[in-house]
Amino acid sequence: MEQLSRYLELLNRDPHLAPVQGVFAAQQIRPQARVLATDRGIRCVTLDYEALRGRDDAASRLF
Repeated sequence: MEQLSRYLELLNRDPHLAPVQGVFAAQQIRPQARVLATDRGIRCVTLDYEALRGRDDAASRLF
């Protein structure tokens, strides 16, 4: 979270790039990290890596 915040701060200094927004994407996001991200205006997204690889089991899903 701290590294992402530093990157965003650095990129937002450049008038040609600003405004830059961040997305914190991970398999699991701890509640403390989610609160910190939200306070800093960073969106949180949880990812299922197996589904992204196309390895999820379609039979075990409802939709």
